[in-house]
Amino acid sequence: MTIKPLADRVVIKMVEAEETTKSGIILAGNAKEKPQVAEVISVGPGGMVDGKEVKMYLKEGQKVLMSQYAGTNVKIDGQEYIILRQSDILAVVE
Repeated sequence: MTIKPLADRVVIKMVEAEETTKSGIILAGNAKEKPQVAEVISVGPGGMVDGKEVKMYLKEGQKVLMSQYAGTNVKIDGQEYIILRQSDILAVVE
């Protein structure tokens, strides 16, 4: 099953948190930070949203930073995704 977002919506999947620090220390489950970096899975077509023209500038496969409590969590075929507005994306990670 695929997810096709509407209007200015974006489907993202969270990137797994690091298991070890840069110095090689293995982190316990509760010591890991909740990741805010996600990969763009699918992008809506944009168009008129609330009477304003919205141009979509995100592309599939990009890594992005998102607002911590933004979007709606959905689970499809055992995978967890978040659907949110493009305006809830804070930055593109390069």
